Amino acid sequence: MTGEASETGAGTGIASGAEPEPGTELRVWAVDGLPEVAPGDDLGELTARALPDLRDGDILLVTSKIVSKAEGRIVRADDREAAIDAETVRVVARRGRTRIVENRQGMVMAAAGVDASNTPSGTVLLLPEDPDASARALRKRLHELTGRRIAVVVTDTFGRPWRNGLTDVAIGAAGIDVLEDHRGRVDPHGNELAMTVTATADELAAAADLVKGKTSGRPVAVLRGLGRLVTEQDGAGVRPMIRSAAEDMFRLGTSEAVREAVTGRRTVRTFTAEAVDGAAVRRAVAAAVTAPAPHHTTPWRFVLVESAETRTRLLDAMLTAWNRDLRELDGWSEDRVATRVRRGDVLRNAPYLVVPCLVMDGSHDYPDPGRTAAEREMFVVAMGAAVQNLLVTLSGEGLGTAWVSSTMFCRGVVREVLELPQGWDPMGAVAVGHPAAAAPERGARDPEAFLVTR
Repeated sequence: MTGEASETGAGTGIASGAEPEPGTELRVWAVDGLPEVAPGDDLGELTARALPDLRDGDILLVTSKIVSKAEGRIVRADDREAAIDAETVRVVARRGRTRIVENRQGMVMAAAGVDASNTPSGTVLLLPEDPDASARALRKRLHELTGRRIAVVVTDTFGRPWRNGLTDVAIGAAGIDVLEDHRGRVDPHGNELAMTVTATADELAAAADLVKGKTSGRPVAVLRGLGRLVTEQDGAGVRPMIRSAAEDMFRLGTSEAVREAVTGRRTVRTFTAEAVDGAAVRRAVAAAVTAPAPHHTTPWRFVLVESAETRTRLLDAMLTAWNRDLRELDGWSEDRVATRVRRGDVLRNAPYLVVPCLVMDGSHDYPDPGRTAAEREMFVVAMGAAVQNLLVTLSGEGLGTAWVSSTMFCRGVVREVLELPQGWDPMGAVAVGHPAAAAPERGARDPEAFLVTR
């Protein structure tokens, strides 16, 4: 690789006038002679003048900043935060003033790509409105001016999860397939590749950045020797490279993920017949028992009802007790009783039940009823925190849940059927399963309605 656009290929090991064998040797160089780009400039004409020897099969790597300048995507620096807000679809992570966001082009990056480098003082640059469209337009214009069949990749600088340092990646493309699917191919050892899909356009962008640099004032590079990658059609652009939020296992920062997990949890009342992974439930219990508790106690126990026979026996006994109370104590009619007990169907239809139980081990004894009641309330609060941990973690495992209070109204029956110690108090039951449908959206609640400031 060399920073000179010479015909000798100095620094590349290619003899003067010789072409490398396709796919075995590459030449990449930064283009000299491009002037400072201003809004309204014909970027294709400026590039064609600086590249009189453009050839069929060349791949042009263009820094997004000059595309943005030509398209007039310049705003005043004091409008930077407002510009970031306008370009942001969702905040992925926030640390102090730094924001990682998904922008309107679908890319996850710092500050939505709004950049203060390589632009006149007092201004910042937005990314091109549609980088794929920009790449197509530049490719078309260069074909009109030179007659050459080339590919164009618009690049920008990204940070990456799990790794320090920045690199250039493709944010727009035309005339090239940005991904190369190796699945089904066989490696030299005879192993069939099952997962490998190469981000070809990103590899090209990174290679070009080695010769363009960040401060050299040479925003365009040419890569020669991979003509086989250049396609007749413009193609789908970079869209196939962008992983959707639904497919992204790391779509949120830590604090954002915690907040989303809590606010995104919904009560699910209908489940598929798919079995629940007991290991996932045990992971949720491990999270549940990290809840705060009084006096350094561990007042939580979780009964996992994994047997269908046990679940049916438990719910039948609870139903009998519930019917008796509604008829004999409340004096309800049969129709009214039937309507009420149907609320428990969610437990019967769920493939898995968890019965959280409160134990008062380690509680303090007081001679008066007031402090005795307060002591129990402390333990009940700890139980509620553990149940919330359980529900949120199960939601993160992709499982739906419904907490139902009915076991609290017939604790003796539950203890008998499940053969629990007398000191274990069932605190409801949690139905667990794979949701049969998406839970309805919950309306936003104004926190001010729940606040009192003193």
